[in-house]
Amino acid sequence: MKTSHRIGSALLLASVTVLPAALAANKAGGLPRYGMVVYSDLCVHEGSGEYGGQRITLQRFAEVDTVIYEYTAGGLSWPLVATDVNVDPRGKMMYFTVQEGEEERTISGKFSPNGETLTLDGGYCDDQSQAMVLTKVRDFSRTAKACKACPAPKRRGAD
Repeated sequence: MKTSHRIGSALLLASVTVLPAALAANKAGGLPRYGMVVYSDLCVHEGSGEYGGQRITLQRFAEVDTVIYEYTAGGLSWPLVATDVNVDPRGKMMYFTVQEGEEERTISGKFSPNGETLTLDGGYCDDQSQAMVLTKVRDFSRTAKACKACPAPKRRGAD
């Protein structure tokens, strides 16, 4: 019993020693170096009841970072495992590549300073005025919000 007590105490002491260092690294903002985060802007179109948006699952390991990418085109796509996943060492930006049928596509974006959102390059609407902002998922049981319509295109003045 004493040996198991010593081992348990050593493990507790080691976790208390490592935990502050991990928390200190995360206080700098951005993305944690290890673990899993999910960013999503999935929504439901009122009229059709179909999903819209994207979901990105980022898994961060010591050796490699992995991404599972899901998007909608009427229904939620089959999850795509990304290749060439690159996360900035400071946890401020990332890019990855997915194979959609015959087409290879690179997706990139920036994390907010607190790591709560991921803003993807590009936009939803034809004039690109509506940024693709995915928020960190904390409640996986919540229902999807209603999708927002694209804003009316801005009229350009006479050239």
